[in-house]
Amino acid sequence: MIKKHLTEQTAIFFSVSKWLVLSSITGIIIGIIVTFFLKILHLAEYSRDIVTFPYYYLLPFALVATVWIVKTFAPNAQGHGTEKVIEAVHKNYGKINLMVIPVKLLATVMTIFAGGSVGKEGPAAQIGAGAASWLSDVLHFTKQDRKKLVICGISAGFASVFGTPIAGAIFGVEVLIIGVIMYDVLLPSFIAGFAAFTTAQFLGVEYTYYDLHFYQNVVLDLPLILEVIVAGIFFGIVSDIFVTMVMWSEKAIKALKFNVYVKAFAGGCVLILITLFFGDKYLGLGLSTIKDLLGPEPYVGSNLPWYTFLLKTITTSISLGVGGSGGIITPIFYVGAASGHLFGEIMQQHVSLFAALGFVSVVAGTTNTPIAATIMAVELFGLEMAHYAALSVVISFLLTGHRSVFSSQILAMKKSDMLSVRFGDDIEKAEIELEDDEKNQIRNFHQRLQEKRRKRNDQRKQQKLEKKRNKKE
Repeated sequence: MIKKHLTEQTAIFFSVSKWLVLSSITGIIIGIIVTFFLKILHLAEYSRDIVTFPYYYLLPFALVATVWIVKTFAPNAQGHGTEKVIEAVHKNYGKINLMVIPVKLLATVMTIFAGGSVGKEGPAAQIGAGAASWLSDVLHFTKQDRKKLVICGISAGFASVFGTPIAGAIFGVEVLIIGVIMYDVLLPSFIAGFAAFTTAQFLGVEYTYYDLHFYQNVVLDLPLILEVIVAGIFFGIVSDIFVTMVMWSEKAIKALKFNVYVKAFAGGCVLILITLFFGDKYLGLGLSTIKDLLGPEPYVGSNLPWYTFLLKTITTSISLGVGGSGGIITPIFYVGAASGHLFGEIMQQHVSLFAALGFVSVVAGTTNTPIAATIMAVELFGLEMAHYAALSVVISFLLTGHRSVFSSQILAMKKSDMLSVRFGDDIEKAEIELEDDEKNQIRNFHQRLQEKRRKRNDQRKQQKLEKKRNKKE
């Protein structure tokens, strides 16, 4: 018994030591690469002034160039990054072409420079995963070890771009399978996330954290809890709208029988028209708008119209649908904060609180990552946010249903006992229907309704006949 125990503990010790070293090295490498990416992205945004005309006039040309670069040099760099990484983990043991890193970096910078409504976290995750895959090949890892290291790379990419090492690390693990966290990768992911985040900070990356101070004026009371519950329902609806719009736009644009470059150019022209009518607040990363919505002065963002979150959803759907390169989480942050701000204004109180709740709840709903979203709320907004965030986040996560902006997520749970779900499929292909008992109950309910309607109609006919008889008499 003692010998068996010592053997077990020795094996675990060597395994933990191995992954501590590997995940630390991976995190440092990814931290350096992501820092380079963020610095170039920052430089590109601030270089728009060199253009003598409105920068967004470049959108049609930038989108065409982006499609050409991706199509020619690294087709796997297409889209918003995270989706392709999840697909690679599930279908190819994390194998990612090294060319994805420079191509994704260049294509994303071009898209955001011209005003494409995309984010930076998806490319960071794909860059991190690509670097981890390359390192695995250099070290001649097995398929299983490569898959594990690539997951660490995803977490490191998210942690270093979010500025939230714990939430970023958990997001990288939680986003792969809905309802399951891979505990064997949890420690390496944490280490890689912390290493990447620390490296990025050391190299000068500055992160934005929001000091809301809402807790100074908010007490934990029943009316506010009820409002947060209603807010969670609202954010679930917003999440569903976002997922539906992104999926519908992608399918509709693919169905158009035009050349991909024509679609990209036309999409850029549509974005220009939207901007001319509604302004350029719905283009690019939109970080300044998010900062206004979450700032200590909640009414700074009040000049935004109520439909802000819908317009951002539309511009993001078009930008990604026609071939723009970039992430989707930053636009989700924007949509969440804007919808939360709207909800706070409707309630006429706690505007910053609801904007913050929307920020994390819509992420949970659209990506099926409630644990990461709750921890992110604590890391970004403070510990006092935890109880409200947990409530709103979980409600939004459940109400969005078995849907996601990442169609390659594997489904391993059902969000209602009334549903029958086949586990193990991609969420896009998952077969979801009512349980047999529920079907029978609903069928019986409809039959009863039809019977009542039939009896009611018979009674009305009988009454009409009696009235006619009385008139004749």
